Amino acid sequence: MQIGVNCLDNRRYEFVVWAPLQGQVSLKVVLPCKKTIPMEKNSLGYWKTTISDLTPNISYYYRLDDKRDRPDPASHYQPHGVHGPSQVIDHSFRWEDGNWKGFDLSEMIIYELHVGTFTPDGIFDAVICRLDELNDLGLNTLEIMPVAQFPDERNWGYDGTYPYAVQNSYGGPKGFKRLINECHKKGIAVILDVVYNHLGPEGNYLRDFGPYFTDKYKTPWGDAINFDDKYSCEVRNFFIENAIHWFRHYHVDALRLDAIHAIFDMGAKHFLSELSERVEEFSQKQGRKYYLIAESDLNDSHVLIPRKSWGYGIDGVWCDDFHHSLHTLLTGENRGYYHDFGKIAHMAKSMKEGFVYSGEYSEFRKRNHGNSSRDIPAQQMVVFSQNHDQIGNRMLGERLSTLVSFEALKLAAGIVLLSPYIPLLFMGEEYGEDAPFLYFVSHSDHALIEAVRQGRKKEFGEFKWQGEPPDPQSTETFLKSKINWNKRMGGNHKVLLNFYKNLIPLRKTNPALSYPDKKSFIVDSLEKQKIIRMRRWNGSHEVFFIFNFNCSEVKIVPSIIEGRWNKILDSSEKIWNGPGSLLPKELNSGNEITIKGQSFVLYNKEKR
Repeated sequence: MQIGVNCLDNRRYEFVVWAPLQGQVSLKVVLPCKKTIPMEKNSLGYWKTTISDLTPNISYYYRLDDKRDRPDPASHYQPHGVHGPSQVIDHSFRWEDGNWKGFDLSEMIIYELHVGTFTPDGIFDAVICRLDELNDLGLNTLEIMPVAQFPDERNWGYDGTYPYAVQNSYGGPKGFKRLINECHKKGIAVILDVVYNHLGPEGNYLRDFGPYFTDKYKTPWGDAINFDDKYSCEVRNFFIENAIHWFRHYHVDALRLDAIHAIFDMGAKHFLSELSERVEEFSQKQGRKYYLIAESDLNDSHVLIPRKSWGYGIDGVWCDDFHHSLHTLLTGENRGYYHDFGKIAHMAKSMKEGFVYSGEYSEFRKRNHGNSSRDIPAQQMVVFSQNHDQIGNRMLGERLSTLVSFEALKLAAGIVLLSPYIPLLFMGEEYGEDAPFLYFVSHSDHALIEAVRQGRKKEFGEFKWQGEPPDPQSTETFLKSKINWNKRMGGNHKVLLNFYKNLIPLRKTNPALSYPDKKSFIVDSLEKQKIIRMRRWNGSHEVFFIFNFNCSEVKIVPSIIEGRWNKILDSSEKIWNGPGSLLPKELNSGNEITIKGQSFVLYNKEKR
């Protein structure tokens, strides 16, 4: 069942809203003229009416039981914010991506950004102006934090209350289409973050329409969505149709599903399984693949296993264990969930398998956690040294660039981009941006604002950070989070940018690096020396890495290689503002070598 406003033919529109418990629902047009039109209810609780000779851009509410006027839960545009009327959108657009078919998940090099803080203007059109720079860097996929309508102008996007509507302050539906159109013209795929585990508190009128929520479960952010209780079939339809909406109307290539561990469904067929099934059906009809990538705190490979093998069939997952292993080695932090990490063996296991905790006891959780991801293909794992959560959920929003040395930043870049997984960068990472990425909101209810403030303080308790967190409601908090694009033009920022510009093409063009693969590589680790050694190959092409997480130089014998090898990248060399390398240009197996502290080296095997 398609919901919301659907164009049937020339100027004839169908309005559909689900409100099974209402005795009467009417369409209340407020602009350009005021009139109220009765709607008819079917057996599933959907109310419908059709209007001919309708001009686009009319504004409307739904009137419930002749008492309350509410915006459309499936509104495609809220030009006056979360409390204002909905607006009918003409989805016709001059798309120029007719030949665009996307590309395989295994080829993606992802760049995550927040529209409001990526540029001074904070709008879609301003992002377009920076696409050439991102292309020049070698990135081919843009991941955009949620754009579903949220209150006012400042928000991460995870407090959206209109899942189908594009944020008005970013540029609305047309602005979003212009951005995606330009991305595709430049060979850049687009992933959109969507939230199917809760809705934000302000402007959330879904409860007035029907049982969209359940009190059977609790989420950290609000009432749980009703995916398995009474009336849940139509709730599931609401969110599945939302996924198709982004693919159909906006040509989005993939969706990143926020925090699926807070999607609760005890039914025989999980919502995620039904979602992946419907997206696969849509992909087949369109003749190209659309992807679903999940964020999950479960370490559950079942999410990724194909449906025919009784999994959910999700295409990819963010691998937090990789980040936690890397972060603790670089920073030494050991509080909160970092308490479970800190050994070289953790990093080595994540490089081999993905999940570090695959059934072992977690001291942080006080229970066993996860199952094995050993058999999950590498192209289904997304890895990173930074993202919006891992930065923004720190009390002061510190990026890695303010926590570790310049040498450690290059080491982090190397292990992410040269890993056998799908790499993700967070905006500004490529030049060592040092502006914080803080949590910010712009609510209008004073009680809600205070609740958000107190909630953030409580979240930080387990990390025992000292001081007072920045006020999420303050405009200054938002402005501090904007990145300083011009920093990339000088000093270590420019050097790091050029370093990424060397690393990314290496990953894309070297056959031993370009295809994510867990089977064609060997990893070993030296705990005492804090060394990881890795060898990867593809056919006759072979590479060898050494990653040194020790702050001091280390002497080792690269025992997992044979033959002669040529050095192609060394992060400690002076060209990268390093201390100077002690490593030979040509390496023979069995020779002792010395590698500088917090550095890595990449060798290519000499062909016979």
